Amino acid sequence: MTSIFIRSACESDIQSITDIYAYYVQHSSISFELTPPDVPEMAKRLTQITDLRLPYLVAEVDDQIVGYAYAALYRTRAAYRFTVEDSIYVRPTHRGKGVGESLLPLLITKCEEAGYRQMVAVIGGDDNTASIRFHKKFGFNQCGLLEGVGYKFGHWVNTVLLQKPLGLGATTVINPGDI
Repeated sequence: MTSIFIRSACESDIQSITDIYAYYVQHSSISFELTPPDVPEMAKRLTQITDLRLPYLVAEVDDQIVGYAYAALYRTRAAYRFTVEDSIYVRPTHRGKGVGESLLPLLITKCEEAGYRQMVAVIGGDDNTASIRFHKKFGFNQCGLLEGVGYKFGHWVNTVLLQKPLGLGATTVINPGDI
């Protein structure tokens, strides 16, 4: 088995990240985007995530980017400030080879260390059983189904919501002076 090296993403990774994401935009309902973003747009997204001190990771095999994962704010309203949403994309040639399994635990740990208390996975397509199963393997529980909220490739697409407590989750005691 080839070793997978995980590190923080940097600007020089943008072309690879853009290429990986473009595949999913063009060939699946995993992403609800209809047109793949270009390199400048993906660079802007990386900056937006890292400026918030949220983790954005890449996975390398033999010096090639084979996947990436990041956490974004789940929603921007203040009451959601302890909740993040995960995104994971793996180069199609490397699916099923442990890339996602290397990325997600580190993403979870980094979010816990940063004080986040819930992680939400928003899965495009209730037929995306691999992603649903994958998230459940790491302690996510299905908490919702949004029916027909996306329209792509000529049909309506459902969204599955999964959630994982981070750290002490909702049992975390927060003193008003700490926030």
